[in-house]
Formats: sequence, C-alpha cells, structure tokens
Amino acid sequence: MMYPTPSDILHIAESVAREKEIEREQVLEALELAIQKAGRTKYGQEHDIRAEIDRKSGQISLRRYREVVEVIELEQSQLTVAEAARYKPDAVIGDVLVDELPPLDFGRIATQTAKQIVLQKVREAERGRQFDEFKDRVGEIVTGIVRRVEFGNLIVDLGRAEAMLRRDQLIPRETYRRGDRVRAYIMDLRPEARGPQIILSRVHSGFMAALFAQEVPEIYEGLIQIKSIARDPGSRAKMIVHTDDPSIDPMGSCVGMRGSRVQAVVNELHGEKIDIIPWDDDVAKLVVRALAPAQVTKVILDEENNRIEAVVVDDQLSQAIGRRGQNVRLASQLLGVGIDVMTESDESEKRLKDMKEKSSHFKEALDVDDVIAHLLVVEGFNNAEDIADIDPAELEAIEGFDASVAAQLIERAQVWQDKKHQAFLKKRKDLGIEEELITVAGLTPDLVMVLAEHGVTTLDALADLAADELVDLLGSQIIRQNEAENVIMAARAHWFEGGNAAVGAA
Repeated sequence: MMYPTPSDILHIAESVAREKEIEREQVLEALELAIQKAGRTKYGQEHDIRAEIDRKSGQISLRRYREVVEVIELEQSQLTVAEAARYKPDAVIGDVLVDELPPLDFGRIATQTAKQIVLQKVREAERGRQFDEFKDRVGEIVTGIVRRVEFGNLIVDLGRAEAMLRRDQLIPRETYRRGDRVRAYIMDLRPEARGPQIILSRVHSGFMAALFAQEVPEIYEGLIQIKSIARDPGSRAKMIVHTDDPSIDPMGSCVGMRGSRVQAVVNELHGEKIDIIPWDDDVAKLVVRALAPAQVTKVILDEENNRIEAVVVDDQLSQAIGRRGQNVRLASQLLGVGIDVMTESDESEKRLKDMKEKSSHFKEALDVDDVIAHLLVVEGFNNAEDIADIDPAELEAIEGFDASVAAQLIERAQVWQDKKHQAFLKKRKDLGIEEELITVAGLTPDLVMVLAEHGVTTLDALADLAADELVDLLGSQIIRQNEAENVIMAARAHWFEGGNAAVGAA
C-alpha cells in the first residue's frame, strides 16, 4: 500500500478535523507522527527519521537526520567530521546532515500501526478540546440526554462530550431511563487519562442558585445576591437573599407574580419546599427568620464556640427542630454556626442552675455571702480567676462595692488562685503528669487533670488519641470535635519537629 495522494492527505485531514471538531493542524501532526513511526520501523528505531506534510500541497517528505560529532555515541544518528566530508566537504561539528528517503510501501502491520497512532492523537486532541470547552463552564446548568445507566449512575450526552451524574447526586426518589432529558449542574471537571471527567449534580446548592438565576432576572443581573443556601434535596431548602437597592423586594422578586418564579424552581426540584429569607446584618434576626415558622423569643450568641442558643415558646420546640431535626439542621447549615434550640422553661431552668453553680463557687472561693456572690454573677464574672487579675476600678464600679471591698475580693481571689495552683502542682507530681502536656494549646489545668485521671499523663499519650476519643474523655459539653482535633494536632507537632519543645501556650 503506497502513500495516498497529496490531495487525499489534505482531504482526510479536513474531514477528520471537521468531524471531531478539532484543529486541522492537529490531524496533520498526527499523520506526520504515524508516517515517522512507520519509517523508523522500516529503517531502524535508532535512526532519527522525521516526516513532514506540506500544509499547502499535501506532499509528504521523509528525511533522515544525522548530527556531526567528534566522538560517535549513537552510530545510526551521528557521524564524524571525516565521514560527513564525503557528503559535505565543509562540514563541522554540530552540523546536521539531512538525507531524503524514498516513499514508504505500507504493509498491513504498518498501516494498522499508523492508523492507531492517528486515532490516538485525534482522541487526545478531542480530550483537550473538551477540557478547554468545559473548564470555564463549571457552575453552569446543562441539559443532556441519558445515554446509559451504570449501577444507578447516569452517563449523560451533552452533545460534544459525555458527563457523569452519580446516583448520590440525584434527588432522592427520582429516576431516569435511557433517552430521558435531564438538567443538571456542572459541579466539577477533572482531567483524567481517558479524557476530562465532567461531574454533574442535582443536589448541589449551586444547582438551586443557578435555577433561580435563570428564573429571576434581578439575580442574573446581580441586583439580588444569594447569600447562602442549605438543602435537604427533594424535601426542603432555605435560601438567604439580599439587595443593596432599596427599591427592590428580594423576597418578592424571587417568589414572582403568584409564586410563578419560585414554583418553576420547585417543579424542577420535584416539589422541594423553599424558604426564602431576607438578609439582615443582625445575626439574631437571621436566626429568628431561619427557624421560622417557629416563634423564637430569645437568641444567645456564643462567639467563642461559634454556637447559638435559640429559645422558643414551650409548645413550639418540635416545630423549631423539625421532622428528624430538619429545620434546625438547615438553619445551622445556612448560617454556618451550630444552633441549639431550647424552650423558655428549659432556658430559665438552665440560667438558674448556672447562676446557682457560679454563686456557690464565689461563696466558697472568696468566702463571701449570697448577695456579693450574686452580684458578681450578674456582672458577668464566671469564676474567681476572672477577679484575681482584674483592674480594681472595674469592681468599684459595681453598685454597693467600694475600694476596700474591691481590694479584699482581689486579694482573696489571688490567695484562692495560689492554693489551686499549689494543689495542681502536688496532684501533677502524684499523677506523674509530664511538663509538656500542660503546654498544649487548648488544654487548661483542669482538663489536664481530667486526662491524667484517665491515664493520659504524657504528650505522646495525648498525641496517640483520636479526636473522638478525646471528646469521650472530656465530654462533648467541654470540648467539641473540631477543638479536639486542634488539640491532638498540637500534641503531635513535636513528632514532625523532631523535638519535645512546647507546642503551644496554655
């Protein structure tokens, strides 16, 4: 089998490029590589043989390249100055001699090899084209046809590429068959060896945001911003919207005339109920709106632990929590904070218990009566340590306190603190607590004592724990999962630093 004619070469390149929607140049380069491979198969793999196709005429040239060197290391692709002089009298080291080779007579094996190389290069070019086309479309909604279903996962034809819609990215209870049309959100694009993997989703919060952008012109134009979305796919969702334009009603715009806009989104999401919440800079007001329809009477912010306590009337606790905790879970996801819901009676009981415990502590630690202890609790002091290092002026500002009372309270607090420290040192010695354990960031002396009573007395013993084990030892009310993870990582720091230096400040 001889070369196809030059015009055939150009015609093949044009046809393949048009069919595969890639550049003509990429096809010609693949053909050159295939011919070059066949040439090296015929003349020897050690030869530096290159093929070239004229881009205008389609004429094929096959050439052998040999470099002029001082000492030959590769016999088939190098020659000395003396040898080169037979072909080029003025040859010097570094010159490259080019020999024209006759056209190849392609055999069956060579033809198959050439075909495989061309197909491989065309596939690579297709993959590159697909990646370039979709890399900027992550976050968009696309519509495709279900081509096949594999173990519940959908392979979706997008026209110029295929995408994967995994079973866990489908809304619960929805089913698709081969040939069905499906709308989905491009969640991710991964470059893989077999081609770019386009990952679709119908449960991602971005899918709902993109659907609203299609239905609500004010969102598409940027006049209304979607601040946050939390979804329980197929069941319920909450969305916070905001606008800087006082003439626009963000909730009304999203709902539409007679609910037409939000209903279009609900229909696409198979009846998913959507609560649209207007943004407010006041976190407490956002919590009240996020927990609707339950009536929230009080919101207590715990910024240190990034949690919020929401107090509701006694008969609305179940409504605030929602079926299987859905309402409070979505509100928590929406605001990015943990939300604890309690009734007014529970909150009152908790507040009284907390006040009683703190008052008892002050009476014991500072040797004061109920009135002074109660005043200290009301003023926001949690324990005697808060008083030991305080500016006396802060205590003097409390009604009924003077300089003498303030000085006595500070002195008693310092004496209590010293006694507590001495007791800690003695117990630490008795339990054999390692010095480095006390320096771990996130652990107080009291927590170190609790750990020691459970046999954790060294830095390595703490580092060997898992975060959930630490939570079990100290209690979830004392330390949360993320805090436990930070403590464990701080304890393990010396493993990577190669020393036993202190890893943090207490």
